[in-house]
Amino acid sequence: MTPVELSRTVLRAVRRAVDGGELSVSVPGRAVVTIPGPGGCGDYATNIALQLARPAGQPPRRVAEILRPHLSGTDGIADVVVTGPGFLNFSLSDAHALPTALVAEILASGARYGFADGPSGQVVQLHAAREVRAVVVMDAVSRILRSQGALVRTSCEGPPTAEWTDTLGVRVDAYGTPEAPAPLDIGIRPVPAPADPVPLGRDAARWALLHPAAHDRPRITDEHLVQREGNPLFRVRYAHARTRALSRNAAELGFTAVPAALAEPTAVHLRPTLTPLLADHPRILAQAAAHHAPDRLARHLVTVADAVLAVLPTVLPRGDEKPSAAHRARLALAEAAGTVLAGGLSLLGIDAPEHL
Repeated sequence: MTPVELSRTVLRAVRRAVDGGELSVSVPGRAVVTIPGPGGCGDYATNIALQLARPAGQPPRRVAEILRPHLSGTDGIADVVVTGPGFLNFSLSDAHALPTALVAEILASGARYGFADGPSGQVVQLHAAREVRAVVVMDAVSRILRSQGALVRTSCEGPPTAEWTDTLGVRVDAYGTPEAPAPLDIGIRPVPAPADPVPLGRDAARWALLHPAAHDRPRITDEHLVQREGNPLFRVRYAHARTRALSRNAAELGFTAVPAALAEPTAVHLRPTLTPLLADHPRILAQAAAHHAPDRLARHLVTVADAVLAVLPTVLPRGDEKPSAAHRARLALAEAAGTVLAGGLSLLGIDAPEHL
Protein backbone atom coordinates (compact mmCIF):
# COMPACT_ATOMS: atom_id res chain seq x y z
CA MET A 1 0.00 0.00 0.00
CA THR A 2 1.45 3.35 -1.08
CA PRO A 3 0.93 6.68 0.73
CA VAL A 4 -1.63 7.71 -1.90
CA GLU A 5 -3.56 4.46 -1.47
CA LEU A 6 -3.41 4.83 2.31
CA SER A 7 -4.72 8.40 2.02
CA ARG A 8 -7.69 7.15 0.01
CA THR A 9 -8.28 4.39 2.58
CA VAL A 10 -8.40 7.00 5.37
CA LEU A 11 -10.94 9.07 3.43
CA ARG A 12 -13.10 5.98 2.88
CA ALA A 13 -13.01 5.37 6.64
CA VAL A 14 -14.15 8.94 7.27
CA ARG A 15 -16.96 8.51 4.77
CA ARG A 16 -18.11 5.27 6.48
CA ALA A 17 -18.10 6.99 9.87
CA VAL A 18 -20.16 9.86 8.45
CA ASP A 19 -22.60 7.51 6.71
CA GLY A 20 -22.97 5.57 9.97
CA GLY A 21 -23.82 8.70 11.94
CA GLU A 22 -20.68 8.49 14.09
CA LEU A 23 -19.28 11.77 12.74
CA SER A 24 -21.04 14.86 11.44
CA VAL A 25 -18.47 16.45 9.13
CA SER A 26 -17.84 17.10 5.46
CA VAL A 27 -15.46 14.50 4.05
CA PRO A 28 -12.27 16.36 3.09
CA GLY A 29 -10.78 16.06 -0.37
CA ARG A 30 -7.48 14.74 0.91
CA ALA A 31 -5.93 13.08 3.95
CA VAL A 32 -2.27 13.88 4.46
CA VAL A 33 -0.22 10.75 5.20
CA THR A 34 3.41 10.99 6.28
CA ILE A 35 6.09 9.15 8.22
CA PRO A 36 5.38 9.16 11.99
CA GLY A 37 6.75 12.06 14.01
CA PRO A 38 8.23 11.94 17.54
CA GLY A 39 6.14 9.66 19.73
CA GLY A 40 4.59 7.95 16.71
CA CYS A 41 5.01 4.37 15.57
CA GLY A 42 4.61 2.11 12.54
CA ASP A 43 5.17 2.96 8.89
CA TYR A 44 2.87 5.97 8.38
CA ALA A 45 0.68 8.39 10.30
CA THR A 46 -2.10 10.89 9.59
CA ASN A 47 -3.46 13.92 11.46
CA ILE A 48 -6.94 13.57 9.93
CA ALA A 49 -8.55 13.33 13.40
CA LEU A 50 -7.04 16.66 14.44
CA GLN A 51 -8.26 18.16 11.17
CA LEU A 52 -11.84 16.96 11.73
CA ALA A 53 -12.08 17.56 15.49
CA ARG A 54 -13.37 21.13 15.40
CA PRO A 55 -16.07 20.63 12.72
CA ALA A 56 -17.06 17.37 14.44
CA GLY A 57 -17.32 19.10 17.82
CA GLN A 58 -15.33 16.32 19.49
CA PRO A 59 -11.80 15.95 20.89
CA PRO A 60 -9.24 14.79 18.27
CA ARG A 61 -8.47 11.60 20.15
CA ARG A 62 -12.17 10.68 20.24
CA VAL A 63 -12.37 11.24 16.45
CA ALA A 64 -9.32 9.01 16.01
CA GLU A 65 -10.92 6.26 18.12
CA ILE A 66 -14.07 6.49 15.97
CA LEU A 67 -12.03 6.08 12.79
CA ARG A 68 -9.74 3.35 14.08
CA PRO A 69 -12.22 0.42 13.72
CA HIS A 70 -12.97 1.49 10.15
CA LEU A 71 -9.26 1.22 9.34
CA SER A 72 -8.26 -1.88 11.31
CA GLY A 73 -8.34 -5.04 9.25
CA THR A 74 -8.22 -3.21 5.92
CA ASP A 75 -6.17 -5.07 3.33
CA GLY A 76 -2.57 -3.92 3.58
CA ILE A 77 -2.92 -2.54 7.14
CA ALA A 78 -1.62 -4.78 9.92
CA ASP A 79 -2.27 -2.46 12.86
CA VAL A 80 -3.64 1.00 13.71
CA VAL A 81 -2.51 2.81 16.87
CA VAL A 82 -3.68 6.18 18.23
CA THR A 83 -0.88 8.30 19.73
CA GLY A 84 -0.53 11.79 21.16
CA PRO A 85 -3.53 14.09 20.85
CA GLY A 86 -5.08 11.95 18.11
CA PHE A 87 -2.59 10.83 15.47
CA LEU A 88 -3.49 7.60 13.68
CA ASN A 89 -0.39 5.43 13.13
CA PHE A 90 -0.35 2.58 10.62
CA SER A 91 1.78 -0.55 10.43
CA LEU A 92 1.48 -2.03 6.95
CA SER A 93 1.26 -5.75 6.41
CA ASP A 94 3.14 -5.34 3.12
CA ALA A 95 5.85 -3.13 4.61
CA HIS A 96 8.68 -4.95 2.87
CA ALA A 97 7.02 -4.37 -0.50
CA LEU A 98 6.42 -0.68 0.27
CA PRO A 99 9.53 0.57 -1.60
CA THR A 100 8.42 -1.40 -4.64
CA ALA A 101 4.95 0.12 -4.74
CA LEU A 102 6.21 3.60 -3.91
CA VAL A 103 8.87 3.63 -6.62
CA ALA A 104 6.43 2.21 -9.17
CA GLU A 105 3.91 4.92 -8.24
CA ILE A 106 6.47 7.71 -8.62
CA LEU A 107 7.71 6.46 -11.98
CA ALA A 108 4.13 6.06 -13.24
CA SER A 109 3.08 9.53 -12.02
CA GLY A 110 6.19 11.30 -13.30
CA ALA A 111 6.47 14.99 -12.49
CA ARG A 112 2.88 14.91 -11.16
CA TYR A 113 3.79 12.68 -8.21
CA GLY A 114 2.34 14.33 -5.12
CA PHE A 115 -0.28 16.27 -7.09
CA ALA A 116 -3.94 16.20 -6.07
CA ASP A 117 -6.15 13.75 -7.96
CA GLY A 118 -8.41 16.58 -9.16
CA PRO A 119 -9.82 20.00 -8.25
CA SER A 120 -9.99 20.60 -4.50
CA GLY A 121 -12.68 23.29 -4.74
CA GLN A 122 -10.34 25.81 -3.10
CA VAL A 123 -10.31 29.25 -4.73
CA VAL A 124 -7.34 31.51 -3.93
CA GLN A 125 -6.54 35.10 -4.92
CA LEU A 126 -2.86 35.91 -4.41
CA HIS A 127 -1.82 39.55 -4.35
CA ALA A 128 1.80 40.74 -4.23
CA ALA A 129 3.62 43.99 -3.79
CA ARG A 130 5.38 45.28 -6.89
CA GLU A 131 8.74 43.92 -5.75
CA VAL A 132 10.76 41.21 -7.44
CA ARG A 133 10.89 38.71 -4.58
CA ALA A 134 7.20 39.10 -3.76
CA VAL A 135 6.26 38.47 -7.38
CA VAL A 136 8.56 35.43 -7.74
CA VAL A 137 7.31 33.93 -4.46
CA MET A 138 3.72 34.50 -5.57
CA ASP A 139 4.44 32.77 -8.88
CA ALA A 140 5.89 29.72 -7.08
CA VAL A 141 3.06 29.61 -4.53
CA SER A 142 0.50 29.68 -7.34
CA ARG A 143 2.23 26.72 -9.06
CA ILE A 144 2.26 24.69 -5.85
CA LEU A 145 -1.36 25.54 -5.00
CA ARG A 146 -2.46 24.47 -8.49
CA SER A 147 -0.61 21.17 -8.01
CA GLN A 148 -2.89 20.59 -5.01
CA GLY A 149 -6.05 21.23 -7.02
CA ALA A 150 -6.67 24.86 -6.13
CA LEU A 151 -8.03 27.44 -8.55
CA VAL A 152 -5.59 30.36 -8.32
CA ARG A 153 -5.60 33.92 -9.64
CA THR A 154 -2.63 36.26 -9.13
CA SER A 155 -2.39 40.03 -9.07
CA CYS A 156 0.29 42.61 -8.38
CA GLU A 157 0.18 46.22 -7.18
CA GLY A 158 1.70 47.29 -10.49
CA PRO A 159 2.70 45.73 -13.81
CA PRO A 160 5.74 43.44 -13.56
CA THR A 161 8.82 44.53 -15.50
CA ALA A 162 9.78 42.85 -18.75
CA GLU A 163 12.83 41.38 -17.01
CA TRP A 164 10.64 39.72 -14.38
CA THR A 165 8.42 38.13 -17.00
CA ASP A 166 11.00 37.37 -19.71
CA THR A 167 14.04 36.47 -17.60
CA LEU A 168 12.52 35.18 -14.37
CA GLY A 169 9.48 33.55 -15.97
CA VAL A 170 6.92 35.29 -13.77
CA ARG A 171 3.27 35.29 -14.82
CA VAL A 172 0.73 37.67 -13.25
CA ASP A 173 -2.95 37.55 -14.17
CA ALA A 174 -3.80 41.16 -13.28
CA TYR A 175 -2.30 44.24 -11.68
CA GLY A 176 -3.53 47.19 -9.68
CA THR A 177 -4.63 47.68 -6.07
CA PRO A 178 -8.31 46.94 -5.33
CA GLU A 179 -10.21 49.49 -3.27
CA ALA A 180 -11.15 46.80 -0.74
CA PRO A 181 -9.46 43.39 -0.53
CA ALA A 182 -11.74 40.46 -1.22
CA PRO A 183 -12.25 37.88 1.56
CA LEU A 184 -10.18 35.32 -0.36
CA ASP A 185 -7.21 37.66 -0.95
CA ILE A 186 -3.87 36.44 0.40
CA GLY A 187 -1.08 38.99 0.53
CA ILE A 188 2.41 37.85 -0.49
CA ARG A 189 4.95 40.13 1.18
CA PRO A 190 8.26 38.41 1.94
CA VAL A 191 11.34 40.33 3.07
CA PRO A 192 12.34 42.22 -0.11
CA ALA A 193 15.42 41.29 -2.13
CA PRO A 194 18.40 43.48 -1.15
CA ALA A 195 19.63 43.64 -4.75
CA ASP A 196 18.46 42.96 -8.30
CA PRO A 197 18.56 39.17 -8.83
CA VAL A 198 17.99 39.30 -12.60
CA PRO A 199 21.73 39.23 -13.50
CA LEU A 200 21.91 35.76 -11.91
CA GLY A 201 19.61 34.36 -14.60
CA ARG A 202 16.30 32.64 -14.16
CA ASP A 203 17.26 29.49 -12.25
CA ALA A 204 19.79 30.95 -9.81
CA ALA A 205 17.70 34.08 -9.23
CA ARG A 206 14.54 32.15 -8.45
CA TRP A 207 16.42 29.81 -6.11
CA ALA A 208 18.04 32.75 -4.32
CA LEU A 209 14.59 34.26 -3.72
CA LEU A 210 12.70 31.04 -2.93
CA HIS A 211 15.09 28.93 -0.85
CA PRO A 212 15.10 31.23 2.23
CA ALA A 213 11.94 31.44 4.33
CA ALA A 214 9.77 34.49 3.62
CA HIS A 215 10.89 36.20 6.84
CA ASP A 216 14.59 35.73 6.02
CA ARG A 217 16.65 38.15 3.96
CA PRO A 218 17.76 36.49 0.72
CA ARG A 219 21.39 36.56 -0.41
CA ILE A 220 21.73 37.86 -3.96
CA THR A 221 25.30 36.84 -4.79
CA ASP A 222 27.23 34.85 -7.37
CA GLU A 223 27.45 31.94 -4.91
CA HIS A 224 24.25 30.63 -6.47
CA LEU A 225 26.09 30.19 -9.79
CA VAL A 226 29.08 28.26 -8.42
CA GLN A 227 29.10 24.56 -9.30
CA ARG A 228 30.29 23.04 -6.04
CA GLU A 229 28.89 21.17 -3.05
CA GLY A 230 28.40 24.29 -0.98
CA ASN A 231 25.72 25.50 -3.41
CA PRO A 232 22.39 23.77 -2.57
CA LEU A 233 20.94 24.53 -6.01
CA PHE A 234 23.92 22.89 -7.67
CA ARG A 235 23.54 19.78 -5.47
CA VAL A 236 19.86 19.42 -6.39
CA ARG A 237 20.42 19.86 -10.12
CA TYR A 238 23.57 17.72 -10.07
CA ALA A 239 21.75 14.89 -8.28
CA HIS A 240 18.98 15.02 -10.88
CA ALA A 241 21.45 15.03 -13.77
CA ARG A 242 23.34 12.08 -12.24
CA THR A 243 20.15 9.99 -12.02
CA ARG A 244 19.56 10.64 -15.72
CA ALA A 245 23.15 9.77 -16.56
CA LEU A 246 22.82 6.48 -14.66
CA SER A 247 19.77 5.56 -16.74
CA ARG A 248 21.76 6.21 -19.91
CA ASN A 249 24.74 4.24 -18.62
CA ALA A 250 22.54 1.33 -17.56
CA ALA A 251 20.98 1.21 -21.02
CA GLU A 252 24.47 0.92 -22.51
CA LEU A 253 25.10 -2.02 -20.16
CA GLY A 254 21.86 -3.64 -21.30
CA PHE A 255 19.60 -3.27 -18.26
CA THR A 256 16.77 -1.03 -17.10
CA ALA A 257 15.05 -0.18 -13.83
CA VAL A 258 12.73 -2.74 -12.24
CA PRO A 259 10.84 -1.43 -9.19
CA ALA A 260 9.65 -4.92 -8.24
CA ALA A 261 13.21 -5.86 -7.31
CA LEU A 262 13.13 -3.35 -4.44
CA ALA A 263 11.47 -5.96 -2.27
CA GLU A 264 14.74 -7.95 -2.26
CA PRO A 265 16.87 -7.79 0.90
CA THR A 266 19.77 -6.29 -1.05
CA ALA A 267 17.79 -3.09 -1.56
CA VAL A 268 15.87 -2.87 1.71
CA HIS A 269 18.84 -1.21 3.45
CA LEU A 270 18.24 1.88 1.33
CA ARG A 271 14.79 2.42 2.81
CA PRO A 272 15.72 4.19 6.08
CA THR A 273 17.20 7.12 4.18
CA LEU A 274 15.91 7.89 0.69
CA THR A 275 12.63 6.00 0.49
CA PRO A 276 10.86 7.82 3.38
CA LEU A 277 11.91 11.15 1.87
CA LEU A 278 10.29 10.21 -1.43
CA ALA A 279 7.18 8.99 0.39
CA ASP A 280 7.04 12.32 2.25
CA HIS A 281 7.00 14.39 -0.95
CA PRO A 282 3.17 14.66 -1.22
CA ARG A 283 2.99 15.91 2.38
CA ILE A 284 5.69 18.51 1.69
CA LEU A 285 3.75 19.79 -1.32
CA ALA A 286 0.55 19.97 0.74
CA GLN A 287 2.37 21.87 3.50
CA ALA A 288 4.03 24.26 1.07
CA ALA A 289 0.61 24.98 -0.45
CA ALA A 290 -1.18 25.39 2.88
CA HIS A 291 1.44 27.75 4.31
CA HIS A 292 2.26 29.51 1.01
CA ALA A 293 5.88 28.54 1.63
CA PRO A 294 7.89 27.42 -1.42
CA ASP A 295 10.99 27.40 0.80
CA ARG A 296 9.69 24.18 2.39
CA LEU A 297 9.75 22.49 -0.99
CA ALA A 298 13.21 23.90 -1.79
CA ARG A 299 14.69 22.57 1.45
CA HIS A 300 13.04 19.19 0.91
CA LEU A 301 14.66 18.93 -2.53
CA VAL A 302 18.08 19.58 -0.99
CA THR A 303 17.48 16.76 1.52
CA VAL A 304 16.37 14.37 -1.24
CA ALA A 305 19.39 15.30 -3.36
CA ASP A 306 21.83 14.65 -0.52
CA ALA A 307 20.20 11.26 0.16
CA VAL A 308 20.23 10.12 -3.46
CA LEU A 309 23.85 11.23 -3.99
CA ALA A 310 24.82 8.77 -1.26
CA VAL A 311 23.01 5.95 -3.09
CA LEU A 312 24.23 6.58 -6.65
CA PRO A 313 27.66 4.89 -6.36
CA THR A 314 25.90 1.55 -5.70
CA VAL A 315 23.66 1.61 -8.77
CA LEU A 316 25.87 0.39 -11.62
CA PRO A 317 27.84 -2.87 -11.67
CA ARG A 318 31.56 -2.55 -11.02
CA GLY A 319 34.37 -4.26 -12.88
CA ASP A 320 33.31 -7.67 -14.18
CA GLU A 321 30.12 -7.64 -12.12
CA LYS A 322 26.97 -8.46 -14.09
CA PRO A 323 23.74 -6.46 -13.72
CA SER A 324 21.60 -8.06 -11.03
CA ALA A 325 18.14 -7.58 -9.56
CA ALA A 326 19.72 -5.37 -6.90
CA HIS A 327 21.19 -3.07 -9.59
CA ARG A 328 17.81 -2.82 -11.31
CA ALA A 329 16.19 -2.02 -7.95
CA ARG A 330 18.70 0.69 -7.11
CA LEU A 331 18.33 2.18 -10.58
CA ALA A 332 14.55 2.34 -10.12
CA LEU A 333 15.01 4.08 -6.78
CA ALA A 334 17.47 6.55 -8.32
CA GLU A 335 15.11 7.27 -11.22
CA ALA A 336 12.26 7.85 -8.75
CA ALA A 337 14.41 10.32 -6.82
CA GLY A 338 15.33 12.10 -10.05
CA THR A 339 11.62 12.32 -10.90
CA VAL A 340 10.86 13.95 -7.54
CA LEU A 341 13.74 16.41 -7.97
CA ALA A 342 12.65 17.37 -11.49
CA GLY A 343 9.02 17.77 -10.48
CA GLY A 344 9.90 19.87 -7.44
CA LEU A 345 12.22 22.15 -9.39
CA SER A 346 9.52 22.62 -12.02
CA LEU A 347 7.07 23.81 -9.35
CA LEU A 348 9.67 26.35 -8.27
CA GLY A 349 9.99 27.48 -11.91
CA ILE A 350 13.55 26.14 -12.17
CA ASP A 351 14.96 24.00 -14.96
CA ALA A 352 16.20 20.45 -14.25
CA PRO A 353 18.79 19.75 -16.96
CA GLU A 354 19.68 16.16 -17.86
CA HIS A 355 23.31 17.14 -18.44
CA LEU A 356 25.23 19.33 -16.01
